[in-house]
Order: sequence, then structure tokens, then C-alpha cells
Amino acid sequence: MTTKITDLLHIEYPIFQGAMAWIAEHTLAAAVSNAGGLGIIAAGNAPVDFVRNEIRAAKEATDKPFGVNIMLMSPTAADIAQLVIDENVKVVTTGAGSPGTYMDAFKNAGICVIPVVPSVAIAKRMEKLGADAVIAEGMESGGHIGKLTTFALLPQVADAVQIPVIGAGGIADGRGMAAAFMLGAQAVQIGTRFLVAEECIVHRNYKDMVLRAKDIDTVITGQPTGHPVRVLRNKLSRLYDAVEREEMMKDAPDIARIEKLGEGKLRAAVVDGDAENGSVMAGQIAGMVGKEQTCQEIVNEIMGEFHALVK
Repeated sequence: MTTKITDLLHIEYPIFQGAMAWIAEHTLAAAVSNAGGLGIIAAGNAPVDFVRNEIRAAKEATDKPFGVNIMLMSPTAADIAQLVIDENVKVVTTGAGSPGTYMDAFKNAGICVIPVVPSVAIAKRMEKLGADAVIAEGMESGGHIGKLTTFALLPQVADAVQIPVIGAGGIADGRGMAAAFMLGAQAVQIGTRFLVAEECIVHRNYKDMVLRAKDIDTVITGQPTGHPVRVLRNKLSRLYDAVEREEMMKDAPDIARIEKLGEGKLRAAVVDGDAENGSVMAGQIAGMVGKEQTCQEIVNEIMGEFHALVK
């Protein structure tokens, strides 16, 4: 299948694997790239040496293109930006800030830069900065989210910019991919379905919670902080709800108290398997994800469904 994105990145299928912190490491990224999509290593707040090892391990596991996601609010962002240049990574996706500071260096190194955007205004700003494409991510996504749904955001971004647009949020099968393409996407980014891939290293308890999820099982935590996060319901999400209600009744809410609830909780879920007290990030599409497959099987199934629909 050929689109502007497959031509730009030299990948077989226009499917990105979402950059999930603590989850998207070299094993998953390489498996998605080997399946014909674009695997992505999530740098998150990880130390530079750790990310360097992940990049090199991915190169050992695949000869296909893969990317690195840089969380620009991270204290290590500048060092990771230099690392991807030094390690000759060909694709960088960015979130939680503007990549403008690093854009010239990325371009001089021949890196394709693809920011995640939650609005038309930011998409247009990224295009002016020199981004090669943008990922329009709706609030159906797991993890950190914006305010617009994918169905509303994607066509408006596609109309507003000349660069290719990748649709993300609420996409888990060929129907979702076809819908995204009808709305102007040149590729899709999928996170939650790859959470339960056989190659994904997330704790078994986390996977099982996603596999058991129903359509209404995700909630949004941390809205008063300005950094809302979509997760599956558990003890932590109920604690968030109680504390947020209590603080927002005050004349001077203690936002720091709410923010503190999330410290270390993603790692607790992903690594330690604490699916009740950890932050089990997943998208609203979790209710459709009911089986564990290899990355190759996931990609093949999505593409098969997509082609059958558009034909």
C-alpha cells in the first residue's frame, strides 16, 4: 500500500505503533517494523544511556525503519534529541511541547520530524516550523489526551495543513483505519491494540485488564491539573476522583496534591503489575481488544480488513 507516509518513511504499511512510556521499547518497536509498520521507542523520562541501548537493540532486531518519541517536557529531552542524531535514527515523533528548538539540527541530520498535535492551531504551527507530518490525536486515546475527538479533529487538521496527517485515537482495526483515511489521514497510529501484542513487555496483569475491558471502562484522571490522562477504572482512578472532587470544592484547590497521586504509578502498573493502584493507561477502544496476537498478525488483520472495506 502506498501513501505519502509510506513513501516518506519507506515503510510497507501506513501503521504507526503508539509511543507508550515504559511500554514501547525495542522489542515491540522492532516487531512492528518487521511487520511492515513503523515501530516507535518511547524515550519518556528515561536516561540517555537507557535510550541509547534501546535504539541499538532495535537496530539488531530489525533492518526496517523505526522511530523514537521524545517527550519534550522531559528533563532529558535535549540529550535525547542529540542522541537520535548521533545514532542516525530516521524518524522522530514528539509530544508535550514544541520541537522548534531542535528542528534545524534534526533537519540537518536528515530526520523526519512528526509531532503529535491536539488542535488545528498547533498543527499549523508545526507545519510552519518544518514538520514533515503531524499526528492528529483525539481524546479517545489512552494516556495523555487533548480535548477534541478524533472524528472532529482529524478532518479539520487535514484541511488546515499541506503536510501528511496521521490519525490517532480510537483506532484498533481496519474499520477505524478506513474511517481515518476517509477523514483525510495518510496513516494511522495505534497504541492500545499493540499493548496486548505477544511481543509487548507490559506486565501480564496490565494486559489482562485491557483484554477484559468493556466499552465504558476508561475514565479521565487529572483534569484539574491541565494534563488529563485516560486510564482504565481501578482503585487509583477512584482515588483521583475523590481527591479531585474534594480539592475543587475549595476556594484554593491544591493542584500539587492531585499531581502527586500519579507519581510512579505508570511504572507500578507496567513493571510491577499493580493493576489496582497503578495507572493502567488505555484508550476507549480497549473494549474492542479481546485477543493477544503477534504484531505481524495484528498488522495483517488490520490491513486485510481495511482493503476489504475500501475495495
